[in-house]
Amino acid sequence: MAILPILKFPEPLLKEKSAPVESVTPEISGVIDDLLDTMRASPGGVGISAPQVGVLRRIVAVDVSASKRGSREENHGLLVLINPEILAKGGRQVVREGCMSIPDYTANIERAQWVLVDAVDREGKQVILESVGFEAVAIQHEVDHLDGILFLDRVSSVKTDLFRRKKYR
Repeated sequence: MAILPILKFPEPLLKEKSAPVESVTPEISGVIDDLLDTMRASPGGVGISAPQVGVLRRIVAVDVSASKRGSREENHGLLVLINPEILAKGGRQVVREGCMSIPDYTANIERAQWVLVDAVDREGKQVILESVGFEAVAIQHEVDHLDGILFLDRVSSVKTDLFRRKKYR
């Protein structure tokens, strides 16, 4: 287990599409442990994807339960999602997003209010879960990373929707 350096934009690996995980091996379990250590050590970190630490595999971790934004809504606590696929989504919300790979900026991004996700958990079992609110936003953000999409790619207007972060917390 280790706290890994987080790749920062414009690192080219962040724009690459990640490969699926065939099975949960000891190597994949080690990657998951490193992701969790890295996310927990990052100020304000509520989600992380394997590509953010240079591992181009379809693995994300999300935990909004300790966040002020996430604590107001129902959430699943710590989620480790392998090969996540968003099966359905609905509603619309504009949210202020940040990213550990783009620490100096936040932006207003339009996201779905709820998502239905199919994935494999860290034990290798299929899970289908519905998520709402801030947790749904975090899942969408992390799944985007697996496809090489950054929140900057979703900014409607750089002039009105992109903001320099005053303090990273």
